Amino acid sequence: MQLVFYAAIAFTAFCTIALLMMPVLLRPSPEAQRILEIVKSNRPDERRIGSKEQMHGRLLQLAHDLRSRLGLSDNPKLRARLLAAGMRDSSAADLFFAAQFLTPLLIAFLGSFIPENTLFWICAFGIAGYMAPDIWLTRCTKRRKERIRRSLPDAIDLITICVDAGLGLDQALLRVGQELAVSQPDINEEFTQVNLEQRAGKPRLEAWQSLADRSKIDELTAFANMLTQTDRFGTPIIRALSRFAEDLRMKRRQRAEEMAAKTKIKIIFPLVLCIFPCIFIVLLAPAILSISQGMKGMGN
Repeated sequence: MQLVFYAAIAFTAFCTIALLMMPVLLRPSPEAQRILEIVKSNRPDERRIGSKEQMHGRLLQLAHDLRSRLGLSDNPKLRARLLAAGMRDSSAADLFFAAQFLTPLLIAFLGSFIPENTLFWICAFGIAGYMAPDIWLTRCTKRRKERIRRSLPDAIDLITICVDAGLGLDQALLRVGQELAVSQPDINEEFTQVNLEQRAGKPRLEAWQSLADRSKIDELTAFANMLTQTDRFGTPIIRALSRFAEDLRMKRRQRAEEMAAKTKIKIIFPLVLCIFPCIFIVLLAPAILSISQGMKGMGN
């Protein structure tokens, strides 16, 4: 076991030294430096970049260079998951890769301090550390979907009111996003993304369909289909929005009733395991003590 412990320490030290030497080994070539000097501007930068931001940028650049060296290209499925979780930054994939690369090493190093079954704990902690970022991303995606699903009926009601007041659908979308920016920032980000895509030249229906594909929420998919049918058959948009808002309200009420009905089943387990034993002890313990004392007196 000592050999495994020393091997783990040596491997961790090697990885640390390799990460520290990466900026030196991966520095740009003389040709790239000459091009950088040509395109570099002499205008002074008024914004001061702190040491924390510089360190963050260096780590992201290091993770990106390491991905390029290893030949790990951008995964479309991972990119879709990051977008569904609300991570739109271009460096989100590099951060996720760095987390999947460094977390197993750190947790495996901590597992090497366990004196018994060291190799087993190193492997177990390494696997857990590799799966931890993926589990965290899945939980973030589910929470964000639930927040958008809860805020969607109110957003549709506000869009209906704005369209009924005379605004177009695009202007109503911007207005509702501004109103919900503080209370519901997730739906505001999605509406802003739709507006930016429309400004870039994407048609309205394709922008809403992209929103439905990106968020993977049934209500938004139904909303995109409703807009498509409205545009195809010429149905008044205000009537379609009002009907869709009523359907969302009814579905939310049915979901609440379903959750309330499930509580009757869920409460059985704490009743049987926690509450009933205490009640039985309080009610039956005095009777059992009295009976045992009576039987003892009869025996004497």
